[in-house]
Amino acid sequence: MAASERVEIAIVGAGVVGLATALRLAVEGREVLLIDPNEPGSGASFGNAGTIAEYACMPVGNPAVLRALPKLLLDPDSPFSLRWPALLQLAPWLVQFVRQSLPAATRANALALAGLLAEALPAWEEMVEEADLADLLRRNGCLYLYRRESDFAKAAGGRALRAGFGVHQEVLTPEKIAALEPGLPATGASGLYFPDSMNVTDPKTLMRRLLDAATDRGVSGAQADITGLRVEADGVRLSGSGFRVKANTVVIAAGAQSRALAMQAGDRIPLETERGYHLEFPTEAPLLHRPVCPVDLGFYMTPMNGRLRVAGTVELGGLAAPASARRLALLDRGVRQFFPQLGQPSSEWLGFRPSLPDSRPVIGPACGSSRVIHAFGHGHLGLTLAPITARLVAELISGRGDPARVAAFSADRFRV
Repeated sequence: MAASERVEIAIVGAGVVGLATALRLAVEGREVLLIDPNEPGSGASFGNAGTIAEYACMPVGNPAVLRALPKLLLDPDSPFSLRWPALLQLAPWLVQFVRQSLPAATRANALALAGLLAEALPAWEEMVEEADLADLLRRNGCLYLYRRESDFAKAAGGRALRAGFGVHQEVLTPEKIAALEPGLPATGASGLYFPDSMNVTDPKTLMRRLLDAATDRGVSGAQADITGLRVEADGVRLSGSGFRVKANTVVIAAGAQSRALAMQAGDRIPLETERGYHLEFPTEAPLLHRPVCPVDLGFYMTPMNGRLRVAGTVELGGLAAPASARRLALLDRGVRQFFPQLGQPSSEWLGFRPSLPDSRPVIGPACGSSRVIHAFGHGHLGLTLAPITARLVAELISGRGDPARVAAFSADRFRV
C-alpha cells in the first residue's frame, strides 16, 4: 500500500470484534480497511469455547476468587494459574486485580457488564441476519455443574447478583440435569442453567462468514503488523514493516496486542494476557446438547460439528512462552472424568485473551483524540460482545452515539 493512500476508517485487528465492527460500518456505507498480520478470525476468536454468554456479568475478579487467590496461584493444577517467571511483569496488574475483587468494585463491574450484556443477544440476532449465520448457532442454553455443595454455596453471591440484574437462570436438581444432559455421568451435582444463551458449532466457519459478509459490502483487507500510530491534524497515520496508511478514524481492536497502540494514542491501559487453551476430540455423535461447565475445573465442554471442544482455564503469563503441556494435560484429565471413552485429541490450541483487572472492555474514544476509537479488552466475552461493541463503535464514529452508554468502558477510568 502506498504511503499516500488514505482511507476513511482503518480497523487494526481482524478478530471477532474487528470483523463485526467492519461489517457494521460497511452496512452503514462506510469505507473500511481491515488490517491484521494473521488470517482474520484465527486467534482467540477461533479458539474460544464458542459460548454466547449473555449471563456472564460476574467479573473474573470477585470476593470469592480473592479469598481463594493464594491457593489458586500456588496450585499449578488450579483453574486460575500464573507463570511465575512473568510475576514481575504481572505484579502491577495483579495489584489492580485485587482491588477490583473487593465487594464494591465487583458490584460496579458486574453492573457495567450486565448493562452491556443485556444488549448482546439482540445485537447478535441482527448480525446473524446480516452475515447468514443461523445454521452455525445452537439455542440450547448453557449449564454450570457444581459437583461439590461447598462450591454451590460459594456461588450464592453470583446467583443473587445475576438475579438482581434480571438474568434468566434456573437452579437444577441432579434429576433435572440428567434429563437435560443424559450423556453426563450421574454425579449428584447441582446445576445452574442459563436457557437464553447460544453457542457456535464452528467458530472458524463463523469467522469466515463474517469476513465474507464484510468483503461483499466493500470492506478491504491488508495483511500487516501495525506497530506505529500517530495522530495528526487531518487523520491518524498507521505504520508497520513495509506498510503505511492514513485514516480519518482508526479503531483499535487488536485484542491482546492492543496495549502498545493505545499507548501511542495517549492511553495507558493495564492490559495483560490470559493464555487460553483448548483440546478437541472427534465424536461420531454429540456427547452433549449444549456447553457444560464443571465450575471446579474451570473449563467448558462444548459440542461442535463432529467434535467436542474442551476450552478454558486462566493462565496469566504473557505472549511469548510456548504452550504449557501441564495445562493441556489438565484439560485432558478433566474431560475424561465425564467421558473416559474419548480417544486422543485431534487438535490442541493456545491463544491469548486480552484481560483487564476489572473485566470491563475498553470501548470509546482515546483520551487524546476522538479519531482513535478503542474496542478491545473483552477477556472471556469477545465472542459474546462483538456485535454490540460494533454497534457502539459505529454510533461513536457517526456522531449519533450517547457518550453515557460507553462511560463505564472509557479508557479514562484508568487515569489517576
